[in-house]
Parts: sequence; structure tokens; C-alpha cells
Amino acid sequence: MTAAREDVLGRIRTALGAEPRVIEIPRDYVVASSLQRDEQVERFAERAAEYRATVWRCSETDVAAAVGAALAEHGARRLVTPSDLPADWRPAGIEWLEDGQGLGVEALDASDGVVTGCAMAIADTGTIVMDAGERQGRRALTLLPDLHVCVVRSSQVVGTVPEAIRRLGEAVRTGRRPVTFISGPSATSDIELNRVEGVHGPRRLEIVLASR
Repeated sequence: MTAAREDVLGRIRTALGAEPRVIEIPRDYVVASSLQRDEQVERFAERAAEYRATVWRCSETDVAAAVGAALAEHGARRLVTPSDLPADWRPAGIEWLEDGQGLGVEALDASDGVVTGCAMAIADTGTIVMDAGERQGRRALTLLPDLHVCVVRSSQVVGTVPEAIRRLGEAVRTGRRPVTFISGPSATSDIELNRVEGVHGPRRLEIVLASR
């Protein structure tokens, strides 16, 4: 250990004293939303659109048609998908590249996009949550392709971030699965605050919001 580092750590120990003061962290924040189910779904759609995602509304029986419309908007014909994506979510006329067939980075990058489900969605922030569970596939699927079409069922929408965190507990503690929060297309900005999309993930996000 360098002398400078030891000096810094020594000052910290002196400042803390023999028995450092334990600060109580308030946990009385709002967990459950006061909104009704329909209101939560509407808020999610509104907030997601504010993040520059396109939201397609449909019934659960018309998911394939909505997915097809979203893909047609971008001329996407060659799509990657997790192997357990339901057949009735897949429109005809698309070349489906199922993950699990040894798809590498090059194949993912060369595809027109990816179609997945999600773990849940958060109304207050317009956020999609992925935990590598059913209908989602591995994390790389939603990071490399330029277009992400995500199917969100209205029953998957929760009101608040704390509520989502509580529901994700089992996936993290037991499953040890990676969790990704997606609020709109991937975006960043340079030192002059010029917005650039698609640097750390898909440049285009299409959400198919399916209700019963």
C-alpha cells in the first residue's frame, strides 16, 4: 500500500471513530401505485412513447398482426427470436432465426432485428424489464440488433419501480439471471449534449402492447 493511500485511509478511520454512526435509511417510499389496472396500462403507453418508442396497441389475439405491422414499418424481414416465442406472435412471411441454433455475434448484428417478450413493464417510467426468462432469450439478443420489437401483455404492467424490484427478487436471488431495464431506444450524448441513438443497444424500439 502506498504512503498516500495509507494516509487517506488513516484520516477516514479517524473521522469515523471507534464506533461509526449508523444512519437509518428511510424505507417509507411508495411501492404500490394508486392507479387502477387500465390507468397503469395507459400511463405505460404514454411514458414509453415519450422515450421515443413506438407503441402498437392490439388484443392478445392480434399480436402477430401488430408485430408484422411494426416490422413492415422498418422493412424488417430477417428476425432473430428466442426459441420459445409463441407461434401466434410470429407473422407469416418472415425469416425467423431462432436463438439456440448457434447464432453468433455476426448473425445477430446482420439480422434486421429481434422480437421478444419481456418480464414486466413499469407504468410510471415507461420501462420494459428483461430478466432472460420466458420469451426473452439471452441478453445479447436485445443488445446487438438495431431493431427490437417487444411484446408486452397488459397483465405484465406494474405501477412503480419499487414494485418491479420486489417482483424481480426471485429471478435475481435464485435464478441469478441478468436484469435489464429498457426505457426507449438506446441513447447517449456527447460532451456537447448531441443525442446519439443505437450506441449501446437497439436504435429503434417498437412495443406491441397486447390487452385482453
